[in-house]
Formats: sequence, C-alpha cells, structure tokens
Amino acid sequence: MIRIIRGAAVALAAALALTACGEGGEDPLSGGQGGGQTLVVGSADFTESELLAEIYAQALEAKGFKVERKLKIGAREVYYDQVASGAIHVFPEYNGALLQRVDKGNPATTTEQTDAALKAKLPPALEILATSKAENKDSLAVTAATAKEHDLKTIEDLKPVAGDMILGGPPEFKTRQQGVVGLEKVYGVKFKEFKSLDVGGPITVANLAKGQVQAANLFTTDPAITKNGFVVLEDPKNVFGAQNVVPLVYRSKVDATARQALDAVSAKLTTADLIAMNGQMSDQKLDPEDVAETWLEKQGLA
Repeated sequence: MIRIIRGAAVALAAALALTACGEGGEDPLSGGQGGGQTLVVGSADFTESELLAEIYAQALEAKGFKVERKLKIGAREVYYDQVASGAIHVFPEYNGALLQRVDKGNPATTTEQTDAALKAKLPPALEILATSKAENKDSLAVTAATAKEHDLKTIEDLKPVAGDMILGGPPEFKTRQQGVVGLEKVYGVKFKEFKSLDVGGPITVANLAKGQVQAANLFTTDPAITKNGFVVLEDPKNVFGAQNVVPLVYRSKVDATARQALDAVSAKLTTADLIAMNGQMSDQKLDPEDVAETWLEKQGLA
C-alpha cells in the first residue's frame, strides 16, 4: 500500500511539473521547433494561391510544425474573415488587393506605401510578414488582333471602344476597386457587358482566345498570356497597384520559428519563379505540392 501511495505521489508530482511547464510565464508558441503545434494554412481557389500555400506549408513542416491545409476556400470576400477569426493561421496574400479589402480606396501604389498602409489598417490579431519581390498583378489582357485593330497599348486606350466590348473575369472583379469600379472611376472605361468567368483560369483564357469576350482579367504571371500571344495593357494610373506576395498571419498562432520559415520563403521568391512554376503546373500538369517541393529544395528551404 505504501508503494502504491508513493507511486501515486510521484505520478502526481510529475503531472504537476508538466502542467507548470505548459502554463508557465513563457509562451510555448514563442519559439522552438514546432513543438507539436498545428498551423492551419489556407489558399484561395486558384492554382497559384494553392502553390504558395503549399510552399508555406512545406517550409513550416521542414521546421517541425504540423500543418493542416484548407485549400481552394474561395475569394478574399470569403477567406479573409476566416483568417481574421483565427480559423486559419497562415495565408498567401497579395499586398495591394489585401489593402483594398481592409481600406477600400486607399491611394497607395508602391510596395512600401502599400505595406505601411496595411500595417496601420489590419486588425490587431492579424499581421503581414516580410514582403517578397514576387508580384502577380491583375491585368486587362486583349488578343493581339484586338490590340492591333484598336491600337491598344494602355487601359486608357480602351475608353473610346470599351462600350462595344464584353469584359470577362471572376465575379468579384465586377465590384472591386481593383476591377470594374476602378476602371470606370480612374480611366472612365465602361464596358458594354461584364461576363462572370473563373479566376484567371482556363475558362477565361478560352473565352478571350475565342472572342467570346474582348478583354479579360488575367494575372500577369499566367503563362497563358505568352502562350496565346495576348497583350497586357499598361496601367499608367496604377489601378492595380502593387501586388507583392506576402504571408498574412494570425499573430498569436505564429511563433518566431514559423516567422523565420515564412520570411525565408519571401526572401527567395521572385516573379520569375512564379511564372516558371505556373508554367510547370499548366503545361506539364504537375501538382502544386510537387512544384512547391522542388522549388523549396532548390532554394535550400526543404
């Protein structure tokens, strides 16, 4: 009986010691190598976002974190609130588009201006980490034939002819400042009709190539632009602004080790990388997770 009591006492003491370690003054999320913590990484519903989410997820896993993936969630209008609530902890974002979500109409155009405005406007629970050089902007693209016929070089050149054109893009493009709203307000460009398509994907590309729309919202890192000989119209008044890739994080869930892993990705990622990786997925039909793994290994981050 004495041995049992002593054994129980030792077990109780050990349990209390473990409890003390977990609830002491030092936050267990403030450092270390993952420590069993699970981070939720999300993505929007287009391929490049899935790729970036995979890069973030695998970089975190390489540092010992358990990662839960929530991919293809939808547009910013859907996923932002999930990040803000803490349901998602890490999300690949584009700084200019994110700024328009939290501070609609903000005039920032450069990367530095945009980052500063974001840091001032994001709610306390959220934070952007280091911004990468990689940039993927929204754009208006037309076929080479349309550009030649109407002598189109810039978005402003569309003003006298847009009334006879159909613009194609994702549904949310119709209501965004960095979309139809900004095109009308800044350039005075009004299209005859807006046709809801996918998010810069094969449906949009096919509609533009076949003349079912005469202008389309495509991402500047889309290899389909070069492949189809599309012309991206210049944006001299910066409706689309800076669009650098940056991790948006739920501050309390992302410790120093996780931040270092994500910042290391941002330090390496370039626009040329995005174009090349997008090409691997669209032309070679490679999966985002495989493309992400190859890139991380090449950068020494796996």
